[in-house]
Amino acid sequence: MASSTIGILLMAYGTPSRIEDIEPYYTHIRHGHPPTTEQLQDLLRRYDAIGGLSPLNKVTKDQAQELEKALNRKNDRNFHVYLGMKHSTPFIDDAVKEMVEDGVTTAVGLVLAPHYSTMSVGTYHKEARVAAQKYGLRAIHLIASWHMQDAFLDALCHRVQQCAEKLDQSGMHKVKTVFSAHSLPERILQDHDPYVSQLLETSKAIAQCANIADWQFAWQSAGRTKDVWLGPDILLVIKELANTGYDGILSCPVGFVSDHLEVLYDLDREASAMAASYGLSFERTTSLNATPQLIEALVSAIDEALADSELGMF
Repeated sequence: MASSTIGILLMAYGTPSRIEDIEPYYTHIRHGHPPTTEQLQDLLRRYDAIGGLSPLNKVTKDQAQELEKALNRKNDRNFHVYLGMKHSTPFIDDAVKEMVEDGVTTAVGLVLAPHYSTMSVGTYHKEARVAAQKYGLRAIHLIASWHMQDAFLDALCHRVQQCAEKLDQSGMHKVKTVFSAHSLPERILQDHDPYVSQLLETSKAIAQCANIADWQFAWQSAGRTKDVWLGPDILLVIKELANTGYDGILSCPVGFVSDHLEVLYDLDREASAMAASYGLSFERTTSLNATPQLIEALVSAIDEALADSELGMF
């Protein structure tokens, strides 16, 4: 591969590829501490509820392939996308090593999470920097966030409008739109972490685009640790909405771009079941996955990073 090739380090969370990989995967998430039998059984139950395994690996591979094709169609430079996962193979270290072995000297790193936090995207960036130094990658530009890319906002706006129309046609009279994202420990607020403000900025923009006045933000999928996590949790919000006269919930998991356990189980199974138990209709916006709108948003974010590099940021 020519040294002029620009490497794209596309980073994602990762997921087990086989049932037998679930325990080591969970152990990796827990920083080498194996889960208890109860914790492992609970995770296995959740995977079983969505069909045995998460589709995240396939979705992420599709995103990488579509991104590479789109970049090479649009630009006169040559691009190659390397996929690096945080908790499953190929790991971020593996991707950077392969990139350097291919002769790539300049790279752009992007995480498949639109909003920045030191405890989420920041940890991917740290691993990428360590690997770049370890293998001698000359220059890597790490994109912090892409939560206000037009194609990203437009795609979610359209999905919110579709769900609103469906709820309206089914006779729902009082509907709350609930934007959500993965909760993080509250201690991030002490360091002025931008995660919360970026999520609210995205949610506000989508609500304005879709002409939604009645909306709020909720958190989901909090970890089971001793930390206090950001709230309110979406399950608590559903209960409160049921008690205040709402008959429908429009769920938009704005913090996620792909189908995975936190969407397919935490929302489609758990949150939906709770809504039903209170007599509420529940509609979720479909995930962006490898759709052209998401790929367009990623390409735009990378193009902006490359423009910055020409100003000396690499």
